[in-house]
Amino acid sequence: MGTTQKQFNVGGMSCSFCAESIEKAYHRTDGVEDVDVSLAHEEVLVQYDDDRIDEVEVKDTLRDLGYSIRDPDKEKRYEEQQAELADGKRRLVLAGSASIVVAALMGWMIVVMGRFESESLAMDLGALTLALGTMFGPGRYIKEKAYQSLRRGILNQHVLLEAGAFAGLLGGFLGLSVFPGFPTVHFFAVSVFITTYHILSEYTSLIVRTRASQAVQSLLDLQPDTARRITEDGAKEVPVDDLDVGDRVRVKPGENIPVDGEVVDGKSTVDESVATGESIPEEKSAGDEVIGGSVNETSTLLVEVTETGEDAFLNQVAHEIEEARAMKPGIIQLADRVLRYFVPTVLTIAALAFLFWLVTPFTWDASPNVQRGAFAALAVLVLGYPCALGMATPLALIRGGGKAANHGILMRSGDAFQIFPDVDRMVLDKTGTITVGEPAVSEVVGLDGAESEVLATAAGAEAFSEHPLAGAILECADERGVEYADPETFDSVTGKGIRATADGDDVLVGKPGWLADEGIDLSRVAAEIERLQHRGLTVSGVVRDGDLVGLIGIGDEIKVDAAATVQRMHDTGITPVMITGDNARTAEAVAEEVGIDRVMADVLPDEKREEIGHLQDEGHRVAMVGDGINDAPALTQADIGIAIGAGTDIAIESADIVLMGDRLGGVMDAHEIGRESYRKTRQNLVAAFSFNGIGVAAATTGLVHPVFAMIAMVLSVSAVLANSFASQLLSGEGVNTDFAVENGDTGGVVEEGATAD
Repeated sequence: MGTTQKQFNVGGMSCSFCAESIEKAYHRTDGVEDVDVSLAHEEVLVQYDDDRIDEVEVKDTLRDLGYSIRDPDKEKRYEEQQAELADGKRRLVLAGSASIVVAALMGWMIVVMGRFESESLAMDLGALTLALGTMFGPGRYIKEKAYQSLRRGILNQHVLLEAGAFAGLLGGFLGLSVFPGFPTVHFFAVSVFITTYHILSEYTSLIVRTRASQAVQSLLDLQPDTARRITEDGAKEVPVDDLDVGDRVRVKPGENIPVDGEVVDGKSTVDESVATGESIPEEKSAGDEVIGGSVNETSTLLVEVTETGEDAFLNQVAHEIEEARAMKPGIIQLADRVLRYFVPTVLTIAALAFLFWLVTPFTWDASPNVQRGAFAALAVLVLGYPCALGMATPLALIRGGGKAANHGILMRSGDAFQIFPDVDRMVLDKTGTITVGEPAVSEVVGLDGAESEVLATAAGAEAFSEHPLAGAILECADERGVEYADPETFDSVTGKGIRATADGDDVLVGKPGWLADEGIDLSRVAAEIERLQHRGLTVSGVVRDGDLVGLIGIGDEIKVDAAATVQRMHDTGITPVMITGDNARTAEAVAEEVGIDRVMADVLPDEKREEIGHLQDEGHRVAMVGDGINDAPALTQADIGIAIGAGTDIAIESADIVLMGDRLGGVMDAHEIGRESYRKTRQNLVAAFSFNGIGVAAATTGLVHPVFAMIAMVLSVSAVLANSFASQLLSGEGVNTDFAVENGDTGGVVEEGATAD
């Protein structure tokens, strides 16, 4: 027994105030040693002494606070998220309906009857019914959260909301029973309105999170969870978790290798870019090691399992991701920094306002003004509820998220909006991020003939080959319209090249070292080979009837917008850094071509994460862009993780932002949208806080009528809404909150006409 660590996926968190409340609750729980809360990933990691507290008690702390613990199974978790969205919509419909009815009741009194105070007991009781129905119906969960927070001495937005809601309820009861002429209906209306506003605020946040999960769900292409185990009785499909060291599995062409192992039979090319970052597949034959998660490309392999459980590559990566999430620096939203001080301040002012009107009248020989003191305290609590403050960030997030979706960008968390303006280091993976991620012919060098002759000779010899480099040569020949005939004979020399007879000629295509071993004179092209290799290209020599006719340089092509995107980073004051598992020569060649000065090469997955951590320790805000399994820990560690949507599911799940498709320019588009959205958030907060601050100060006089309090609330929310969406609607962009990918295509097809609920 001793220290135990448990990680939970949590439902019901809507802002970093929720994350802070969870942390405070656990820090005040006997037996809990440490806790880390990730709002972006909706996860809680708890370390506790299992001699003093058990797992059930740890989970009960979360549930007591009003949060749910989601099922660890991804499919069930997705279903639970949909259920949460449905519950949130139901609450909003119920509370919104009550708000409409009570608003109509108030309007009837003011406009038709021409007075603020109700003289109808039926109206008073009708408003009371709506208030109680809203607070203890759709708003009941807020009271439960507020109670559990207060029980632990935690002041948060739920406590302040309930203080305002019960203040309205108390004011209404005072009007019914103690103070004739009190605006009873309006006080009851306050309880309805602020409960509804809070439900709306949480629902907008829930929309963003759940819609993002829907889009990510359609992007996921999970690793196979079964393997084809070979025994004396034949082949049998079994769960990967059931495999033991020494078991043998058969992996067919095109399948992911499910485990770490060693090839015992067969020859094939294997794409190991998920682990190494190398875009050129490796030749594998008996005795070679293979990595779980890599892709078998050309022929069937028989693999003996060498690592299982926590020692397997994919599980090590998963552990790295979990650890990175736990240690990732927490981000407190700007609105929550304001609310951290605003909540206790409002509660204190309300108490002081009441005491002021009880005590100070003695100074001018008057009696304590209990009614005015109560009116002042209640008005402070009503005006102090930060409905506009609470909506400022979600509304700006919805606006920015919709605009980003229209550009093929999925913003998965509010942190991305807040942090992006402060990012000063952009760490870029090479393979699949700066480059396309697939081998292609970059240059053809003809010696005694034209380039087309070199291509025709090579393509004719490679026509029957399934090697990815052969595919690149054939594709280039087809694109250039070069005609070639199928070979009469063909033989592959594993890891070196091919021999063939084409059009009656003996042809060799392969590595320069192998050709030299075959007696081919390469002295006249030594400088050309060196030049091509300096560019990071894989060089194949083409020999016909013993004579070298040319060279073909094959590499991973740089994306067409890579250089322009890097220049945009420089122009914005962001320093780009390349980090890759590829070799230094290739990495530096690519970096030089796109304009990156700092390069980290030959870096393993866990080392990528460490390098990100070093940059953060130096005081930098770091964004990381990647697409592979080997990038996932670094994406999680970075202040903002950005995944290429055409990449792996693990990278996508680990990221805060997903670029639908493989266009690198979306990184800077996301930066600009994030910066604009954060600016809108600050503007919203200034407007909202101005209304709340002025309103609270005025309310202390005890002269502010509840109608004016409600008008101030409406104006503050209207100002936030107008600032968030007016320019967008005038420009015809619409307010898009739905992020969708059609038929699972990661190219990013965004639904048109989606609007905020």
